[in-house]
Amino acid sequence: MTTALTIIVFLVAFVLIATERVHRVAAALGGVAVMVVLGVVDAHSAFFYEKTGIDWNVIFLLLGMMITVSVLKHTGVFDYLAIWAAKKSRGRSFRLMVILVLLTAVVSAFLDSVTVMLLIAPITLAVCQRLRLPVVPFLIAEVLAANIGGTATLIGDPPNIMIGSRAGLSFTDFLINLAPITVVLLAVFIALCRVLFRKAFLDAEEHMAEIMGLDGKDTIHDHRLLRRCLLVAGAVVLAFILHGPIGIDPAFVGLLGAGLMVLVSGTTTRQFLQEVDWSTLVFFMGLFVMVGGLVNVGVIDTLGRAAINLVGDDYLLAAMGLLVGSAVIGGMIDTIPFVATTMPIVEELAATVPDPDISRALWWSLALGADLGGNTTAIGASANVVAIGWAARNEHPISFWEFTKYGLVVTTVTIAVSALYIWLRYFAL
Repeated sequence: MTTALTIIVFLVAFVLIATERVHRVAAALGGVAVMVVLGVVDAHSAFFYEKTGIDWNVIFLLLGMMITVSVLKHTGVFDYLAIWAAKKSRGRSFRLMVILVLLTAVVSAFLDSVTVMLLIAPITLAVCQRLRLPVVPFLIAEVLAANIGGTATLIGDPPNIMIGSRAGLSFTDFLINLAPITVVLLAVFIALCRVLFRKAFLDAEEHMAEIMGLDGKDTIHDHRLLRRCLLVAGAVVLAFILHGPIGIDPAFVGLLGAGLMVLVSGTTTRQFLQEVDWSTLVFFMGLFVMVGGLVNVGVIDTLGRAAINLVGDDYLLAAMGLLVGSAVIGGMIDTIPFVATTMPIVEELAATVPDPDISRALWWSLALGADLGGNTTAIGASANVVAIGWAARNEHPISFWEFTKYGLVVTTVTIAVSALYIWLRYFAL
């Protein structure tokens, strides 16, 4: 009875978030409240247990990067980059989208997609305002690109870090196995952008005279401050890349970087906290606890065991099931708690496979499904939630369905291409 009620509570909260009948934070916290009353979650499982509670690493990483972006914004560097991108596009809106999409995807391979969106969103807003272009289509395209680009490497997306640690897969393993398909998917996505966002490709060439007359260096308010901040930002990026060998968690890297950025810039508390999106952070907390409730009553574990029994020794079916299943479920709940719950099941299944290449193919299927499935809905990945929250704060709201109508198409196409890749590389050839 409790299990059925927990599922109903989660589905009701999901519907409220999707339909936007109530604010997403209210829906998430309301779902948590009901689960507490049902006895599904308690203080320990919500706040202290890593498998079912709030992922504080994600929360504090977000907080640190929001503060960092807030400080960088005061230097004028985002306006400088906006002018650079506008000039490179020569007023052609599709070319501009391609530039921003490629920039987002490449950087996402080396930084968490959430961090990338916090950095790229202000640039997008600035350049679109200067060229009189709609902001929302560009932001949605960038979020989708961030989730695709993050698939390429071990450090590109949190699920990859988790999978690499559990399965003993190195940075090179990810690069060899997932980077090639990521390049293909990115090319396919750019072709899709031409069709999906065609209404956003307005003629902006008439505004180029104004842009070409601007000198990006004039937007930098304090060159000395910028040099200091960029030095800190570079150190933070390097620490993110090397966080494994140096033994510092990404959340600490983000917080330490934010603290150092505040220190060298001399900004006031009010200045560096003004860009922190507290509602997004609270929404994440509620979402983590609700998913933890599903874990506590055994819903996700039951689904996983049923999947193992279904596939038996048909490993191609298992790989396709992981790929498609991860994409479907990962589109409805954040991929981080989903992957954390699914990994023990995949580990158990992979141990029964005699061929090590096929055994690893199961892990690659999970990674591709989880990473690409995050594009399906507005709450499928952390980057989606952060970008939508940022857009709302800057008066460019993106509804659940506005995002999902694009994300669903992109996920379907990229998962189909990935299925072909998995079959060809690990089973057919």
